Amino acid sequence: MSNRMRAYIIASIVAFAAAAGWAGCGVKSPPIPPQYARPQKILDLHAVSEKPAIKLTWGRPDSYEGGATMRNLGLFMVMRSSGQSSYHEIGRVEVTDQTRFQQQRTFTYLDKGAVLGQSYSYEIIAMTIDGYKSQPSNEVTVVRSIPPPPPNPENFVVPTPAPLP
Repeated sequence: MSNRMRAYIIASIVAFAAAAGWAGCGVKSPPIPPQYARPQKILDLHAVSEKPAIKLTWGRPDSYEGGATMRNLGLFMVMRSSGQSSYHEIGRVEVTDQTRFQQQRTFTYLDKGAVLGQSYSYEIIAMTIDGYKSQPSNEVTVVRSIPPPPPNPENFVVPTPAPLP
C-alpha cells in the first residue's frame, strides 16, 4: 500500500470520527438553572378527617417551574406538623406511570397515624426521578375526628313536602 493511499485512509477515518463525534456527542441546548428543573408547586392539596384516617388529596403537577412539560415525576413526599413543631416526612407516594399514555391525575394518601382530637398541618413536596424537589404545597390544617354516623334507616323520617301556593 502506498503512502498516498495510507494518508487517504487515515484522513477518511479522522473525518468520519470528527463528524460522528460532533453529531452525537454532548448537549445541544443551553443549560437551564436548577430552579427551572423542579416541579411546579402543588396548589390544590385538600384534607378531610374520615373514620379510619385523615385523607389527603392533590393533583399532579404538569410542568416544571421553567414552564416545560414534565415527564419524569418520581414521587410525592407527605409532610406533617402538629402544633408548633416543624414539618417532617411521614410517607411517600410513588409515581409509576411516567411512560403510560394516560397518567394518574389525582393522588391520595391516608394518614392512619393521626390521633383523635389532635390538629395536624400537611404539605406535599413533588420530586422528579432526578431528585429535584418542588416548593412545599399549600398548607392544610385539619383536626382528626370521627365523622357523624349516617342516618339510621329505622329512625329515618322522610320529610313531608310543603304544599305549593
